[in-house]
Amino acid sequence: MAALESPQPAATTTAMRHAFGNVLSVLILVLIGVLAFSIRLFSVIKYESVIHEFDPYFNYRVTQFLSKNGIYEFWNWFDDRTWYPLGRVIGGTVYPGLTLTAGTIWWVLNSLNIPLSVETVCVFTAPVFSAFASWATYLLTKEVKGSGAGLAAAVLLAMVPSYISRSVAGSYDNEAVAIFALIFTFYLYIKTLNTGSLFYATLNALAYFYMVCSWGGYTFIINLIPMHVLLCIVTGRYSPRLYIAYAPLVVLGTLLAALVPVVGFNAVLTSEHFASFLVFIIIHVVALVYYIKGILTPKMFKVAVTLVVSIGMVVCFIVVAILVALVASSPTGGWSGRSLSLLDPTYASKYIPIIASVSEHQPPTWPSYFMDINVLAFLVPAGIIACFSPLSDSSSFVVLYIVMSVYFSGVMVRLMLVLAPAACIMSGIALSQAFDVFTGSIKYQLGGSSNSTDNAEDTNNAPKDDASAGKTDKGEEIVKERSSKKGKKKEREPADKPSVKSKAKKKALVLPLETSIVALLLLIMLGAFYVIHCVWAAAEAYSAPSIVLTSQSRDGLHVFDDFRESYAWLSHNTDVDDKVASWWDYGYQTTAMANRTVIVDNNTWNNTHIATVGTAMSSPEKAAWEIFNSLDVKYVLVVFGGLIGYPSDDINKFLWMVRIGGGVFPHIKEADYLRDGQYRIDSEATPTMLNCLMYKLSYYRFVETDGKGYDRVRRTEIGKKHFKLTHFEEVFTSHHWMVRIYKLKPARNRIRGRAKKLKSKTTSSGWSSKSEKKNPWV
Repeated sequence: MAALESPQPAATTTAMRHAFGNVLSVLILVLIGVLAFSIRLFSVIKYESVIHEFDPYFNYRVTQFLSKNGIYEFWNWFDDRTWYPLGRVIGGTVYPGLTLTAGTIWWVLNSLNIPLSVETVCVFTAPVFSAFASWATYLLTKEVKGSGAGLAAAVLLAMVPSYISRSVAGSYDNEAVAIFALIFTFYLYIKTLNTGSLFYATLNALAYFYMVCSWGGYTFIINLIPMHVLLCIVTGRYSPRLYIAYAPLVVLGTLLAALVPVVGFNAVLTSEHFASFLVFIIIHVVALVYYIKGILTPKMFKVAVTLVVSIGMVVCFIVVAILVALVASSPTGGWSGRSLSLLDPTYASKYIPIIASVSEHQPPTWPSYFMDINVLAFLVPAGIIACFSPLSDSSSFVVLYIVMSVYFSGVMVRLMLVLAPAACIMSGIALSQAFDVFTGSIKYQLGGSSNSTDNAEDTNNAPKDDASAGKTDKGEEIVKERSSKKGKKKEREPADKPSVKSKAKKKALVLPLETSIVALLLLIMLGAFYVIHCVWAAAEAYSAPSIVLTSQSRDGLHVFDDFRESYAWLSHNTDVDDKVASWWDYGYQTTAMANRTVIVDNNTWNNTHIATVGTAMSSPEKAAWEIFNSLDVKYVLVVFGGLIGYPSDDINKFLWMVRIGGGVFPHIKEADYLRDGQYRIDSEATPTMLNCLMYKLSYYRFVETDGKGYDRVRRTEIGKKHFKLTHFEEVFTSHHWMVRIYKLKPARNRIRGRAKKLKSKTTSSGWSSKSEKKNPWV
């Protein structure tokens, strides 16, 4: 009787253990969400609740319009305050995911009588979605290597500096919600791949649709998933689950993506999407071959395969011919400029300087990897190795994800943001596997029996056992579909081999007690170092808003609020219909904060318009006045950092203005602004440089500050110190000389000049000018 009753308490104990583990996992996930939210609040605590950077101001302005006028007015909104005199159709040129998300949150909160302002909702959207991204990372990693690895990956993502840099409170940009959508789409793809459920496949397409609405980086998804599908097919890992995971995504996802106005027919006409269609054809051919193999005899199968492959090759040839024809009709081969910059890192610098001029489009340096992902860079290789033992469909996907993200992050520093989740997933897997080995070894050494080790490993790998059981069931279905004995052997072998290998590994991975304890202490120290670095990065490196600058000195903290001071001056001292010209970096802020019409802004959709502004800044004063006057410009704004040492000023960006302007107007040549190939603003600068508008507007009256005209950014005295402006007049200079605003002088009265000539002629001929009535139209 005792022997019969003993299994029941053991089963109860196991159930209690699993229940406690699930509750503990939920509690840990809640704490991870709180951590992800709170670590991004340093910007609000140290400064104030304010929108950061440049693009977020446009998103904030659009969200204000949406919340005030509604969704239909938003889709049809024509903004006449940007890109004067062209304007911009906002609803058809913006990714609406972020705006609709924040607008919906604001509407729900106000419906619940929680009266938060639109600005407050926009400021805290990114921290909230960083918590969602951490939970999505847990779900994705759990599908690959179990809940232990999922929790580790989630806590790493909650603090990783690369993600914090684009998701601090106030960073109201597309990436705030897009990274969550990216990870969640990958999770649903892996979930569908593991279960073969059409329900999850439909959710995957909807998540992809949300990603398309949120960020142009959705092309990373629609290319990475087809690459993984093709990899599975080539390596002989095709299954009905793979078909279910991929086919609905392409069909439903593409149809939904075409509904987004900014994407439209680009979802089927651009080269970024062609890989998904080619793989879609290939997977159908493979599925047909496997289906025929299950219902025909081997002899008939050979004939049928020959026919199917022949027809498939003809169809592929026709599709490729159509795609080639479409690509040939485009001068860029159907690729966007940013995509070509990723495929060829030198493309932008050669052909599209407007893309190369953006700092976040530059390739990263090695220190930036250590800054943005820190110790994860050393854990990623260990995670990749762990994914190969054993290799599954889900683990091969995350390996492909990390490989592709490492490449793209090496091309463009902005895409370090895409690398961060992959690095956290791999590092979480590595840490989980390492802790399993070390703690299992310690239990084995202290307990003196292998049962403790086996129990510990069974507990930690319970999610993996469930997943492998699901995979075994699906594998049995595939075996039934295949009639040949060879096929059955090939399907059954992978299910039998891992158990043998895992038993061998359990015996081999028992380390000495001292080694395990030292290794655990080193991992804990590594984690502590990571936490300290992440908190420092969140508090110091990435919390300062670009619109409010600070510096630390012996006297304490100095705040430079020149940008808001200047925009406030424009708002209060200029007419509503006045046009303001500046470099495109400041267009969004000028429109949102000063409520004035700008010539160009950060959307950079019209290269000719930007080149016109660059040409004006590169031209002599009179020629620049004529260009600005033709655009109905009344004020010109320049950013100057020579007095306080602010390096991101217009003088440092000036060569990009020359290059962009020279790309459209050939009379602007970069060599004219360089002395022996060097960019100089001192006495050795070229006459063209010393007489261009940008130089004059930046250094006008600068010598009055210290008597020498010493530029603290360039660390030299300026070349031309004393000069006067003939066509522009200074109307405002901020407290620290960071922002300078000039007004175009009115055109000379040519009628008066002609009248004077006529007066001199009549006086010389003896006529009385007083007796004649002047005709102002002569």
